[in-house]
Amino acid sequence: MDSHPVSTSKTSNLAQAIAEMLSKAVIGQQAVIEQLLVGVLARGHVLMEGVPGVAKTLLVRGMGQCLGLEFKRVQLTPDLMPSDILGTYVFDFTTKEFHLRKGPIFTTLLLADEINRAPAKTQSALLEGMQERQVTIEGVTYPLDDNFTVFATQNPIEYEGTYPLPEAQLDRFLLKVIVDYPTAEEEDELLARVNRGFDAQRLQEAGVAPVITAAELNECRQEILGVNAEEAVLHYIGEIIRRTRDSGQLVLGCSPRAALMLLQAAKALAAMHGSDFLTPDDVKSIAPAVLRHRLILRPEADIEGLVPDDIIQNILASVPVPR
Repeated sequence: MDSHPVSTSKTSNLAQAIAEMLSKAVIGQQAVIEQLLVGVLARGHVLMEGVPGVAKTLLVRGMGQCLGLEFKRVQLTPDLMPSDILGTYVFDFTTKEFHLRKGPIFTTLLLADEINRAPAKTQSALLEGMQERQVTIEGVTYPLDDNFTVFATQNPIEYEGTYPLPEAQLDRFLLKVIVDYPTAEEEDELLARVNRGFDAQRLQEAGVAPVITAAELNECRQEILGVNAEEAVLHYIGEIIRRTRDSGQLVLGCSPRAALMLLQAAKALAAMHGSDFLTPDDVKSIAPAVLRHRLILRPEADIEGLVPDDIIQNILASVPVPR
């Protein structure tokens, strides 16, 4: 298929403006920034995996600042209760009535730090909010912000004292983004920047400011809905998903929801690249982030040292690309 044309679409302008603005706070991580933005634009939640200290929190705080959206952070621990996230009713002695003291889930961007450290009951408290954008507290349902997005982090190397996310909850995340170490040049630039006085806790002083309004964000989402996907590309997405179910290296392949999310994320990526049509390259580019947390490897594949990304790349190489 033809490559994307150069475009001045609102979505592509937004993507460029945010990348430039975030570069004032975060050095490098361009692929991560692009994937986080896909999550926001596609109205999906994002699971971020990386060792401590690779700027996961800074990336989300910076993204919230660029988008002008309310941001809250909750540090998940083994003793955290669902009410610590959702909120609880307290008695007001003045009015003689109970009123809701809202928890941190009542925000637009929620950073759930170390989500796999929270017990299952607390993890599941996030589920309704992630899926329905509403929460139920003592039988009463409360709507969340229409742009409510969860960015959750987990550490890939610490398993002691953690509660691995069940498949049902992993499936609620649109993307799983791997945040890796910076390059040597980027790390040296980070040291130089901090030496000059940069403070990650003071993003406004670094010049990080909103570049878009909530109304403009919704316009971008409408633009993404208008991205055209030809029947051949839709079949290509479906075939990728079906190959995961047929793989002898996997215990569990991907569900139809994964196909829908792959389409959703690929269309957002196409719009960010300035196109009004979807190409197989868009699908291939975002497929690892959409699929890697939905696959369960057979023990034999695990013993061989394979990871989900290896299986995904093998599948992408085997599925005929439409022309």
